Amino acid sequence: MKKSKTPATVTVNRRARYDYQLGDELSCGMLLTGSEVRLIRDHHVQLKSSFVTVLSEELWLNNLTLGADTVRNIKLLATKKQIYQLMRAKQEGAQLIPVKLLAGGRHIKLIIATGKSKKKYDKRESIKQRDIARSLKKQQNY
Repeated sequence: MKKSKTPATVTVNRRARYDYQLGDELSCGMLLTGSEVRLIRDHHVQLKSSFVTVLSEELWLNNLTLGADTVRNIKLLATKKQIYQLMRAKQEGAQLIPVKLLAGGRHIKLIIATGKSKKKYDKRESIKQRDIARSLKKQQNY
């Protein structure tokens, strides 16, 4: 009996949840070279300043940091239907944010989400809610 491998998380864009109110998520493949695959599997990758754009009905991941300060633009693999949904969301004012990079089994996948920017007061509210939850959890442990 064959075991199905669950994708292991390589990296997470932690700033995305802080800076944006995230909506629908989409899993995309990536068009990579062999050396890029090796760098990603060895966790030499950062999503911190990267963003997703739609150019001529194609998805592109821009500013992906691989290895020692190597910045690349990588084509993402998605169906036309998925790309049109993302284009529609972008026209409505949403942004496309890379959230998580998965590398399990043979495939490397990027999870992208639609999101709207948070205002400064929304960010403060998020911090306040997180602190309250942390203190409640701390009190329950004692």
